[in-house]
Amino acid sequence: MIETKRLKIYAASRDEMERFIKAQTIDVLKAAYTEMLNGCLEHPDQWDWYAIWMIELKDGTHIGELCFKGLFADGTAEIGYGISEEYQNNGYATEAVKAILEWAFSHPEVTAVEAETDPKNTASKRVLEKCGFKPNGKIGEEGPRYSIFRC
Repeated sequence: MIETKRLKIYAASRDEMERFIKAQTIDVLKAAYTEMLNGCLEHPDQWDWYAIWMIELKDGTHIGELCFKGLFADGTAEIGYGISEEYQNNGYATEAVKAILEWAFSHPEVTAVEAETDPKNTASKRVLEKCGFKPNGKIGEEGPRYSIFRC
């Protein structure tokens, strides 16, 4: 578990992910979370690099999720994140991403972390900028890609 000033962030267990997936009402999210669970089951030794990471306030209120999309052979990891609408604009995404970057870079094999965001999603772009990500000139499925490298 990762703790920040206001948040608790942790990789969900199989049971937690299965319950979370079952409760999803948005098909695209259900599919994405199912893909994460399948990644965990296919790579149990790399669970944290495929799991749904739950983001909670210190009081246990669930406010969002983040994930890695595996750890690639070149030492790059890709993240995705989201904060529930009613908790947005409070700095929680920035706080969570900064914490997960610290966690990721504590692993010596990690050389860089990447993310991508829709060009119209100015809030997500701002989170990446505040966390030190820079555009890398590539375009992914969701939009421009950003990278941050181990210092």
